[in-house]
Parts: sequence; C-alpha cells; structure tokens
Amino acid sequence: MSGIINIENMKKEYRMGKITVPALNGVDISIEEGEFVAIMGPSGSGKSTLMHIIGCLDKPTNGNYTLNSEIVSEIKKGKLSMIRNKQIGFVFQTFNLLPHLNILKNVELPLMYAGYNKKKRTSTAKKVLEEVGLGDRLKHKPSELSGGQRQRVAIARAIVNNPTIILADEPTGNLDTASGGDILSIFSDLNDKGHTIIMVTHDPAVAKRATRVINIVDGLIQDGDIT
Repeated sequence: MSGIINIENMKKEYRMGKITVPALNGVDISIEEGEFVAIMGPSGSGKSTLMHIIGCLDKPTNGNYTLNSEIVSEIKKGKLSMIRNKQIGFVFQTFNLLPHLNILKNVELPLMYAGYNKKKRTSTAKKVLEEVGLGDRLKHKPSELSGGQRQRVAIARAIVNNPTIILADEPTGNLDTASGGDILSIFSDLNDKGHTIIMVTHDPAVAKRATRVINIVDGLIQDGDIT
C-alpha cells in the first residue's frame, strides 16, 4: 500500500461487560493525498470507529495504521497530540462548538493550543471565518446561528491550522437539504485546494459528492473501493 493513510488488517473490539463486540473485522484501506473519500455504511457498520482511528482519537485492537509514513502505534503521546492539532481537522455532526464562546474564539482555539500569540490567532481566525462566509458574525455565539452557520464555524475551526487531512463525520446529518448542499460545496472547494477529505455518511446522495466511495458493512469493506 502507498498513500498518506495506509490501514492493514485493522480490527477493533469493544468490551461490554463480559461480551466482546467487534466493530472492525479486518479492514484494508489506502488513501492518497488530495483525495475526497466518502466512507459509507448503515448505522453500526463501523464507519465512525474507523474515522476515530484514522483521526488518532482511538486505537485499533489489531492491525497496522501508517499516517504520513509513520506507524501511529509507535508515535509518542505528545507528538500524536501535535499531529491531531496541526495535521488533522475534525468536523462533527453535532458541531462540538463551545456555547459560552463567540465564534471567533471557537475558531481561535486550535491556534491557541498550537502556541500562536493573540494577534496572530485573531487575524487568522477572522480570515478563515470570512472564507466560509461568516465574517460578519464574529461576535455571535453558536446559539445565535443557524445549523448551517454553526457547521461553517466547525469547518473554519477544522481548517484554521491548514491541516493536510480533514475528517468529517456525518457533517450534513443535522442540516436541511439546502444547508447540507452548501456545506458539501465547501468541502469540494477545500479538496480543490489540496486538502485530503475523508467523510463518513450513510446517505448515498452525500457520498456522491466525493470522488471515491468506500462501503463498509458489519466492520468489513464491501466489494473493495467503489468509485
């Protein structure tokens, strides 16, 4: 396998009391830099588990994961945190914004963790919010925005450190059709600019916006990669 992301024979099991529940049953995936990939499957198929492992938020039970030619299991905890902050951007279905902060402060957070000074944080966050069409909402709190606008804030936060990889877990799941289409157009634009996009979805219409679709059912890739 060759790619920015290489996964070989990945398995993931969860313990629920005395019961072992398999989530991934031997997954092999290679994703090249600059791809726009949709991981598609029904609820409980293992797609979100796979996403969390790709994003270094969870660890597999067995198997190998190589990210940018580094074996993830061998990366020290401190460096792994830095990789999550600077190389990977996360967008979630529920937005995961801090309700007590205005949207400018929400977008500044990854820059604060990366060690930027206040002036640089503010100017960079403003620029990115302008790029997603929210330059006139900087002082608004998440509760004062529509769902589509909140997802734009989440995208701005995900890209503010200019990551190589953007992971989106059901990013249109809480949105109406029009707002969801706008969000997917933003992802397409980001992909055109060179970002690698990996999007989890259960919706075939959403998956069609990607350039490659990977189907997963019961923790297994079905029929290889579907283009």
